[in-house]
Amino acid sequence: MTDRREFLTAGGIAAAGAVATTVAITGLGAAASVASPNAEAAGASRPYQGPHALPKGLTLLSIHQSDGSETLGIVHAGKVIDVRAAARQLHLSVPLDMETLLRDGSGAALTPLMQAADAGRIPHALLDEAAIRHGRLFTRPGKIICVGLNYRRHAREVKMAEPRVPPLFNKFNNSLAAHECTITLPPKEVAYKFDYETELLIVMGKAARNVSEDSALDYVAGYCTSNDFSARDLQLETPSVQWMIGKTLDNFAPIGPYFVSADVVGNPNALKLETRVNGEVRQSWSTDDFIFNTQQMVAYISKHWTLEPGDLILTGTPHGVILGMPKDQQVWLKAGDVIESSIEKLGTLRFRLA
Repeated sequence: MTDRREFLTAGGIAAAGAVATTVAITGLGAAASVASPNAEAAGASRPYQGPHALPKGLTLLSIHQSDGSETLGIVHAGKVIDVRAAARQLHLSVPLDMETLLRDGSGAALTPLMQAADAGRIPHALLDEAAIRHGRLFTRPGKIICVGLNYRRHAREVKMAEPRVPPLFNKFNNSLAAHECTITLPPKEVAYKFDYETELLIVMGKAARNVSEDSALDYVAGYCTSNDFSARDLQLETPSVQWMIGKTLDNFAPIGPYFVSADVVGNPNALKLETRVNGEVRQSWSTDDFIFNTQQMVAYISKHWTLEPGDLILTGTPHGVILGMPKDQQVWLKAGDVIESSIEKLGTLRFRLA
């Protein structure tokens, strides 16, 4: 995001170099307000006072606004509710971005906007999705954790043994990118072996430390389609083999187009996935081939550090990647290619290479 942000402490001390951003509620329910990085929208307010809860019944996207900010949209009744525009019109305080919604557990604050849309009260805040420029769903998660080699058939195609515990690595926030983004590839002397990896993304909704597998899904807010875009030469041919450097170049983690709350998705361990390159199907499989399922991944990671609301977990990719092909059939991705990643119930993520 282009705007800077102020985090208010309980004593009112602001973090250095940030800007305070909140909106006051004047109707439709109990008073509440939520800090958000789009402050100029609506004036002063109070911190959010409602209960912390996981989002329910929501499909959300991010709108790249004309002023450069990236704010929430609610997919509802065939339209997209521009959350910022609706909040201004209704004089409501609502979360304007995913990180705020998840940190404060304030998804229920969006309900009055959907009610107002159903009542025909906010016609100017209703958009056609085709007219939207998508923004990044996430811009400042605390952690982006990746699980490698997590599909049985994928492990076989790359001739590696199934891991005994989830192999973990990370991406950084510079890698986050939007639906319909363009990834500008680095010069060939830096890398040229580019590969796709369609992956289910787990979005954490509550702090989780040393949780059991049985309770792990109680901490998950929802899911997204993502792509762990990779430079295989950097990942596997750099001295000492460094997965992270091949995974976290700028825009190497496109996510979207939607965040779908966990209650809408249901079982995350039985979702169909597909990858297409220039329309050609390259991957077509299901998360039921996970080596470590969603519950096991969350439980395992939480034994080592606390998972916080808004943390992201990429869960591995199925077979069909370029890396798994015979070497004489490996044609690496290049500028001009269009990649589509689809996951059942979560939509199709699309991006281009340049």
